[in-house]
Amino acid sequence: MLSDPSFYAVGIPAVVLIGLSKGGLGGAMALLGVPLMALVMSPVQAAAILLPILIVMDMVGLWTWRHDNDRKTLAIMLPGALVGIAAGWALAAYVTDTMIRLIVGLVALWFVVDYLVKQRMAARNGQAAGRQRVAAGSFWGALSGFTSFIAHAGGPPYQIYALPLHMPPRKFVGTSTRFFAVVNAVKVLPYFALGQFDAANLKAAAVLMPVAPLATLAGAWLVRRMKPSVFYPFMYAMVMLAAIKLIWDGVAGISS
Repeated sequence: MLSDPSFYAVGIPAVVLIGLSKGGLGGAMALLGVPLMALVMSPVQAAAILLPILIVMDMVGLWTWRHDNDRKTLAIMLPGALVGIAAGWALAAYVTDTMIRLIVGLVALWFVVDYLVKQRMAARNGQAAGRQRVAAGSFWGALSGFTSFIAHAGGPPYQIYALPLHMPPRKFVGTSTRFFAVVNAVKVLPYFALGQFDAANLKAAAVLMPVAPLATLAGAWLVRRMKPSVFYPFMYAMVMLAAIKLIWDGVAGISS
């Protein structure tokens, strides 16, 4: 695999896209990582190769956004995420990537459409920030952990809860960075237990690893220069693209 030029032709762009996403530019680009690499290998192998790279990106992101986070959001969502990861581990043999991608895509699409409708109905003085809700945060945190474990698609459920809170962009990115750093770290043990790591996959991850921090820092550099009036429409657009991509993959998987 490492001597095959096609591995680098898809692997490097995949890591760049994921890194830009990890730096704070939303989950739509990250969703392209596994499908790109799946052009030259199985999706399961692609996911296994990418997990160590995701963890390195998380470490870079934690350092980059070390002063920015919302502890209340993390306290509400992370316990649910751990439950979701455990459920994903228990149900991995019964739940398909196709099913998860389609369901998450449809929910994310509904979320964006609902946002656009409310924006049109909002008063001219702007829409007030949403409030923290333990039940909703726990639910979306659990769904994010579950879909992250099954299909590396935890971004849209997380954003469905976190985006309406209208945190400052730096705080939003710092909070999501911490959330997914914990999620990805917790996923390592069950991935090992399910046999998704081997020497070949770890070598492939090591070869692509140098690209990861550079792409993550590039994403962070761009986010730091975005005003909230630009950042939030951009993020909702990323959720819309993610929804379309997930629905496309889900329908394609059912049709095949």
